[in-house]
Amino acid sequence: MFSRALRQSARAAGALSASSRIASVHGEFREGGALTSPLHLQQRITPVVANGAIRTYAADAKASPTEVSSILEQRIRGVQEEAGLAETGRVLSVGDGIARVHGMNNVQAEELVEFASGVKGMCMNLEAGQVGVVLFGSDRQVKEGETVKRTGEIVDVPVGEGLLGRVVDALGNPIDGKGPIKTTERRRAQVKAPGILPRQSVNQPVQTGLKPVDAMVPIGRGQRELIIGDRQTGKTAVALDAMLNQKRWNNTSDEKSHLYCIYVAVGQKRSTVAQLVKTLEENDAMKYCTVVAATASEAGEHFRDNGKHAVMIYDDLSKQAVAYRQMSLLLRRPPGREAYPGDVFYLHSRLLERAAKMNDKLGGGSLTALPIIETQGGDVSAYIPTNVISITDGQIFLEAELFYKGVRPAINVGLSVSRVGSAAQLKAMKQVAGSLKLFLAQYREVAAFAQFGSDLDAATKQTLNRGERLTELLKQKQYQPMAVNEMVPLMFAGINGYLDNLPVNKILQWEADFLAHLKSDQAGLLEQIEKEGALSKDLEQKLKDVVGNFTKNFS
Repeated sequence: MFSRALRQSARAAGALSASSRIASVHGEFREGGALTSPLHLQQRITPVVANGAIRTYAADAKASPTEVSSILEQRIRGVQEEAGLAETGRVLSVGDGIARVHGMNNVQAEELVEFASGVKGMCMNLEAGQVGVVLFGSDRQVKEGETVKRTGEIVDVPVGEGLLGRVVDALGNPIDGKGPIKTTERRRAQVKAPGILPRQSVNQPVQTGLKPVDAMVPIGRGQRELIIGDRQTGKTAVALDAMLNQKRWNNTSDEKSHLYCIYVAVGQKRSTVAQLVKTLEENDAMKYCTVVAATASEAGEHFRDNGKHAVMIYDDLSKQAVAYRQMSLLLRRPPGREAYPGDVFYLHSRLLERAAKMNDKLGGGSLTALPIIETQGGDVSAYIPTNVISITDGQIFLEAELFYKGVRPAINVGLSVSRVGSAAQLKAMKQVAGSLKLFLAQYREVAAFAQFGSDLDAATKQTLNRGERLTELLKQKQYQPMAVNEMVPLMFAGINGYLDNLPVNKILQWEADFLAHLKSDQAGLLEQIEKEGALSKDLEQKLKDVVGNFTKNFS
């Protein structure tokens, strides 16, 4: 059957080629730009000459192999390119959320395709003869031999202020039962991060409301600060408190001070996400937050590129790396270290590089990233933790041992660092707490040695005494973020030795009473700290008097 089609195609191609050549011979006999009539031709040349020329061209007219193969390909496909029909393929195999599709030769990387069953998928592997498609739904509905059609669209999601207060899935579809998203703007899921020229250095703070973070590991707008620690050490609690603290800024009329929050739950249980949404709603914080049940940066990039500020919390990237490893192995990509694919570093770097502080020409917006990584047994030297540590601009390390001792948030001061945030830290806080981090690191070191010996000199005893009280002062209850102008007097009292003679178990009671005293009797002092942002000599003296008098009368 195939050979018969080949012969027919060869004849057709030969006839086509011969007729075109004969037409060119006829075209040579023109008068004044128009073809002469057959009668004129007979008068000009003899029939013998004409017939001989035709026979000669017909004998020479042979179809080239390229013409034959082209005609064959069109006949076998049964479609013409001009027809403009949607390119389709067929499912060869399906399983574990991956479908292998034959056809669709012109499909693009990460293009959205639709199966006949209604399930959508994203093309991840473009191989010779087939395409590896990751399904965005149950693979039970997809059958072998089922048709798949291209959509011509790269995966994109809705963005804009219509997403605030909503819970959406990976593709931006609402899953909170509050109706459709009221936004028309869309962005591609994978876009290039801003280059060097559009950026500027970090210079505005992100106030988390947590005393140890704002005092010792400050975060700036546009920074990427990793939150790392074992499971159940309070990583999500740190991020959630930072979200709740933005309420005081988002309730103001100054748009530049607003910080919108996007919480991305990667591989989290639905009950966990529901509990988090409930906490945000109870604290009236959901109106400036978006919860996404998968990885996405686009919602935050919309604010960044429109001169606004947003913070993205990825909880957590360890689960994303595990899911990406599973998907890559199912797509038959070659495994590397710990069976992760070779591009797992690029997976995280392209995501986190999208966090940036834009320059003033581009609106001065920012996108801050707070990725979370879960360690195993406190091992920060494992593959994924070291990758993300090298990408980010610092890390907040939460220690299980401190957590079980009741030091919460359980931040290990020695291993936590912020590489760029100090430039954005409030000057008053920098003046007060500049030496706090180093002092606490020395205290931990001395405390470890003090367990073995009883003979200690006066300076060491002083360090242990003050360090114990500062550690107690830095404790903070969950969902109770604090304003920075309230933190400054507390840190001032602790570092300058005003609490050295108080019993350790009375420190938190002193803090509560002192804050109540400041709000009721010294409201002007708090306003002055917030307004000036720095401690002048007069303000420092006033602070000394207020702290000294209150501590003297505290019982």
